[in-house]
Amino acid sequence: MHTLHRVRTAALLALALTIPAAPAPAQAPELAGLDAYIRTAMADWEIPGLSLAVVRNDSVIYARGFGERTLGTGEPVDAHTLFAIASTTKAMTVAALGMLVDDSVIDWDDPVAKHLPSLQLGDAYLTRHLTIRDLLTHRTGLDRQDNIWIAAPFERPEILRRARHLEQAEGFRTGYRYNNLMYMVAGEVVGSASGMPWETFIENRLFAPLGMTRSTPRTAVVARRENVASSHTRVDGRVRAVPRRDYDALGPAGSVFSSASEMAEWVRLHLAHGVHDGRRLLDSATVEEMHTPQVVVGIDSVTRRLFPDRNFRAYGLGWRLYDYRGRKMVEHTGNVNYTRTQVGMIPSEGIGVVAFANLSSSGLQIALMHRVFDALLGLPERDWSAEYLALNRRSSARSEERREELEASRVKGTRPSLPLEDYAGTYTDSLYGELRIEREGRGLVLRYAEPHYVADLEHWHHDTFRAVWRRPGFGRSFVTFTLDPRARAKAVDLQGFTMFTRR
Repeated sequence: MHTLHRVRTAALLALALTIPAAPAPAQAPELAGLDAYIRTAMADWEIPGLSLAVVRNDSVIYARGFGERTLGTGEPVDAHTLFAIASTTKAMTVAALGMLVDDSVIDWDDPVAKHLPSLQLGDAYLTRHLTIRDLLTHRTGLDRQDNIWIAAPFERPEILRRARHLEQAEGFRTGYRYNNLMYMVAGEVVGSASGMPWETFIENRLFAPLGMTRSTPRTAVVARRENVASSHTRVDGRVRAVPRRDYDALGPAGSVFSSASEMAEWVRLHLAHGVHDGRRLLDSATVEEMHTPQVVVGIDSVTRRLFPDRNFRAYGLGWRLYDYRGRKMVEHTGNVNYTRTQVGMIPSEGIGVVAFANLSSSGLQIALMHRVFDALLGLPERDWSAEYLALNRRSSARSEERREELEASRVKGTRPSLPLEDYAGTYTDSLYGELRIEREGRGLVLRYAEPHYVADLEHWHHDTFRAVWRRPGFGRSFVTFTLDPRARAKAVDLQGFTMFTRR
């Protein structure tokens, strides 16, 4: 371990030990030693702040926070600290639709066109036959294109209008292909069928009866809240707090902020088959449908090594499903705004876990879910944090190897084909909109969805440039210009986005 890493690790461990946890439920005997394990693991992962809640038999038996909300401030995380819950929002959107199913307003297999007649996708057959169930099970086959909500300067209606330009990457209903935009469409179905926006529906029909008074899908509300975790990522190898982004456009696919204590109420609802504190919010059959495999998902080699006894992996309605030690696991991960979230349940045992970490590269929240479940199931103790951290480090090492290979492939001694000012201009794409290349000083600058995506272009080789993004944490990527037969720049390929054509 490098000296600098040891110093940072020791500092984070000392921080986790000195910042007090808020008052919490009495710790179950099976979870003895969990606090110390978390503090040590946080130091290993260099995580500034973490929050965890555990549910068993319709009771919250553990809800605590560790570390700090923003690195270096000393402001403690507790069970009420708000974190971005990211894609674990999807199950809430499904629950909203489930309420409308219970009310006989919609059916899972309704054509989307019945509720959103204006929605147009690139394929006419898909537009006509797409169902609500298709939206929720990731079986449309449409290309994912996440940068349309991450980076593009569009509100949700415009993103969905541009969905007609998504390519059909796989056959309709031929398999599982994750797609956030289809959950955004699902949220529009909620609005159309209920007569109120998706945000209002989940606030009124879900958060209010569950007592989730601090939870919100609105960035503006988060900005006014106290006790909110900041976003953190690694910048040049060091953990840094970075500005939180507004991802309201993502909405039904991942915009909710919540806390460990309030997400525990959401978990209780599922484990009680739709009942919360004696009040039925969802029919038992609707909850069962959410937890039932809908589409098969393959088991990758890494998962197979970690879980050699796993027999199946599938996607339900807003939940990932697989077997864990002979029992069905219902879970989902989330990653947005440099925050990682894990929600997991074993319904047959009446147990559930919610975990947040305010560091983009953390896998500790998943490891803690497994550790808690092992403890509550009476299984042998296993150092899941160490195993996931080893995976994380191997992945980082492979990324470094690829970076070194890329550096080695750079063709030395080349020059751009054109004077720099001849690359300048406006380039457009039907999905992503407008991108500008400008001559600035002695170089080129790329501008997209300002002020967020601005990069200085460094010549790499031939007509390829390396984009060094000015915003901390955005890193680097590549842009390659294509010339026409008259040696004029006609298009630019932005890595991770698409090919923009010169206007």
